[in-house]
Amino acid sequence: MSTFERYLTLWVALCIAIGIALGHFIPGVFHEIGSMEVAKVNLPVAVLIWLMIIPMLMKIDFGSLSRVKEHWRGIGVTLFINWAVKPFSMALLGWLFIGYLFRPYLPEAQISSYIAGLILLAAAPCTAMVFVWSNLSNGEPHFTLSQVALNDLIMVFAFAPLVGLLLGLSAITVPWQTLLLSVALYIVVPVIIAQLLRRRLIAVEGREGLMRWLAKLQPLSLVALLATLVLLFGFQGQQILGQPVIIALLAVPILIQVYFNAGLAYLLNRTAGEAHCVAGPSALIGASNFFELAVAAAISLFGFESGAALATVVGVLIEVPVMLSVVKIVNASRSWYERGAAVQRSSSPLLREPASTHE
Repeated sequence: MSTFERYLTLWVALCIAIGIALGHFIPGVFHEIGSMEVAKVNLPVAVLIWLMIIPMLMKIDFGSLSRVKEHWRGIGVTLFINWAVKPFSMALLGWLFIGYLFRPYLPEAQISSYIAGLILLAAAPCTAMVFVWSNLSNGEPHFTLSQVALNDLIMVFAFAPLVGLLLGLSAITVPWQTLLLSVALYIVVPVIIAQLLRRRLIAVEGREGLMRWLAKLQPLSLVALLATLVLLFGFQGQQILGQPVIIALLAVPILIQVYFNAGLAYLLNRTAGEAHCVAGPSALIGASNFFELAVAAAISLFGFESGAALATVVGVLIEVPVMLSVVKIVNASRSWYERGAAVQRSSSPLLREPASTHE
């Protein structure tokens, strides 16, 4: 790791502080940037996410995608966590902490709305940022892409009935424009761009040239990640300083949910004997959220000033620092993970390393 990568946690903390400060002192600038959106998808943030994930998508060889079926156990774990555990565990945590333990410290009129926002956040699995987390944990890129695509397909059909069930609504308004535009912007377009760049580089400079370019682009991805942090915290700088206690209380069930689901996915993969390069992204996909869809759904259902909208925004704010901590745990525990009996029985030299190292 470079010095810059080694101190990533420090840069994240500084960018959070800078974002909050800038959002407080020059809110007009961030209001202008925040207004550059289509269907609740912020275009400057989308560009930064492109800069983050395109280098990672360039590692993917579509000819090798058929190998993903070898990781059927990891696929099963991820789908189980995302659709059978996460939404229901968040509903339980929301009721326990917001509806009971923290109730005396929160506005009574917004209690139900806060819980609804937490459920909306948990019912939408991550689409774009998970490529960043997978890359930082040395995850298998083909597995990551296939899981994101599969979750997006399920989300089209399952998001509305699942949220309706948990919120007790007969029908909900799904922000289809946000959902479809986000999938196009964060999956379809960057995959196409990445594959065109990959083929061009291999044709001109060979596979060694591709690897050199990927090494050069890695710092760009991290800089884009830090710039995204500044924007996200700048957008909400006034809210953070205006109601820090409410935001801190709302963050508690989200934090518990992230670590619970990530830990459960990680342990289930270890028990099932999956390779670490699959267990890492499986845990990270199971813990992260598609916050653009959650925010848009909260606003369309409950209004811009609602407690539900604020709860989804809290999810946005803690996403990056919390997921980076999960990445750190996954990386630090690799030797422990690979000592698992089931992992040792099913492992092979091919599966013990991500496919990207064989380019």
